[in-house]
Amino acid sequence: MRIITGAYRGRKLETPRGDDIRPTTDKVKEAVFNILMQDTYDAVCVDLFTGTGNLGLEALSRGARRCYFCDNSRDSLQLAKLNIQKCHAEDKAIVLAGDYSKCLARIREQADIFFLDPPYQAGLYENCLALIDSLDLLSEEGIILAEHGVRDEMPRKVGRLEKTKERRYGRIMVSIYRRTDDAGAGDQEGEEEAE
Repeated sequence: MRIITGAYRGRKLETPRGDDIRPTTDKVKEAVFNILMQDTYDAVCVDLFTGTGNLGLEALSRGARRCYFCDNSRDSLQLAKLNIQKCHAEDKAIVLAGDYSKCLARIREQADIFFLDPPYQAGLYENCLALIDSLDLLSEEGIILAEHGVRDEMPRKVGRLEKTKERRYGRIMVSIYRRTDDAGAGDQEGEEEAE
């Protein structure tokens, strides 16, 4: 696992030994950042269920201003802190320990990008989206990228957050949510499969 491009390009990240932490693959990570394009520059990001810190560090490498790395697992946080140190990104990283609800409640600013990657089939997606919305944590033009299994049913709309697109990468899906401040239907696009 490595940083693909930007200031930390080529840095190899520490990876977990067991199966408890499931890092985002380089293929999916590259696809996610192709979706974001230039949106990472000067962005405030939240890497919820951070695992190794892989996505948040890639965002910082591509010019994000700050990233919150959040996880409930002590092992995950140790890995994330180690990888933050390897990239010399301590001045842009805020590490929060606790479950997603405690971490989100501690964030005192709106974020432009949320990476949402909880354990698959744990039933946490809708609760996470609802809390992000109720705490008003997503900026007006912000984006949430939720990584999940192809069989996971993702809600079309939660509060003001609406799924606008989904992409398939083999057995992994990425659902994209944006803020809509009206009750009307969005321009939801169908599923797309990547090569």
